[in-house]
Amino acid sequence: MDSLSLSTEHYIGNELSLFEKAVNWKAYYGSKLKPYLKNRVLEVGAGIGGTTLSLCDGSQKEWLCVEPDAALASDVSRLIETKKLPSCCHLHVGTLSDLPKQAPFDAIMYIDVVEHIEDDRSELALAYEHLAPNGVLIVLVPAYQWLYSPFDKAIGHYRRYTRSMLLKAMPPQSKILHAWYLDSVGLLASGANKMLLKQSDPTPKQIKFWDSLLVPVSKVTDKIFQHRFGKSVLVIAQKPG
Repeated sequence: MDSLSLSTEHYIGNELSLFEKAVNWKAYYGSKLKPYLKNRVLEVGAGIGGTTLSLCDGSQKEWLCVEPDAALASDVSRLIETKKLPSCCHLHVGTLSDLPKQAPFDAIMYIDVVEHIEDDRSELALAYEHLAPNGVLIVLVPAYQWLYSPFDKAIGHYRRYTRSMLLKAMPPQSKILHAWYLDSVGLLASGANKMLLKQSDPTPKQIKFWDSLLVPVSKVTDKIFQHRFGKSVLVIAQKPG
């Protein structure tokens, strides 16, 4: 789906429900992001609110969830209405391109979203316009096109990324604070699955195994290998003041 359009078409992916309970994974990448999630935060592609639940701790001045799919947005709305999300959380049903003009954000993040957008560079350039001076643009995407599978295609992924690919998609005037691969053990497991098992769709049992056993090991091995490879790519870029 092209999030630059005004479309609110139904999201075709099912990975949101599959990965909803990947608590170790969310906590792992969340530990890299939380130092930057201050003041006014914009989360593009909030989905069913799983990332929001994991990362928004209520210390922020505002946390705006943007979600183009009305059905998914209704889940976020319920989380807000039932106070499962902090009072700083608000919802915009639509896309970044139709977001009303307002004060710039201190952090804008795309968690497993940019791979769904055909024109990723234009999307991130638009996000940059909504960013305050010294604010950060945070992007997490799946890594390595050689891992692209029928599952990726079925859930609407245009591509998977290398670190250099993602850096080229970032606004050129931004200052790169971090450019890391995450989940080195998960990468090895995914590679083995692709070559040996040839299974395209992960099962809930496999997701649980990966999250409970492999992710904790990756937290150690990623440091050992200095984030040189992994199943996901994370870039944090700052807008100069």
